[in-house]
Amino acid sequence: MGIEVSAFAGKDRSLAGFILSGRWPDTTREWTQFLAIAVRFAAMPGLLPTTTVFRAVEDLPEEPEPDVVGLVTAAGPVLGDGAPRPGQFADPQPAALIVLHPPTETRPSTPEAEGVASGCVLLPGIPHLGLDHRAGWVEAEADGTVTRLLSRVSVNLGE
Repeated sequence: MGIEVSAFAGKDRSLAGFILSGRWPDTTREWTQFLAIAVRFAAMPGLLPTTTVFRAVEDLPEEPEPDVVGLVTAAGPVLGDGAPRPGQFADPQPAALIVLHPPTETRPSTPEAEGVASGCVLLPGIPHLGLDHRAGWVEAEADGTVTRLLSRVSVNLGE
């Protein structure tokens, strides 16, 4: 079964999150592919006003479609009013944390890229049980062109 992604906006019409249907991504590759979709939305002018943290939650929207498995919802801006508090994601630990950067807060990795948004996904592990942290990074232009995509397992958060 495939994974379907639908974006949704908040009352202020900015990006508030994503509805996932079918099933959850279960590999670093699938989460990075989800991130590529999310970054393409972040690249749309005016949709993401500032760098924002999102988290995967198993909550369902009101009156969900039959295949909906969960949400990736905005947890707040990285800095300032409404920013997540230190330790906020420690318990319960989400399956994924995503940070999306709008074009106004992204420096393109290639000089010819314009209107680039970027993002990263952290898949927290439990290192003392042998489950490594994993991550992915994506950069994309407003037309949807992915200019950079990278995924990695065994991420050391102390580096």
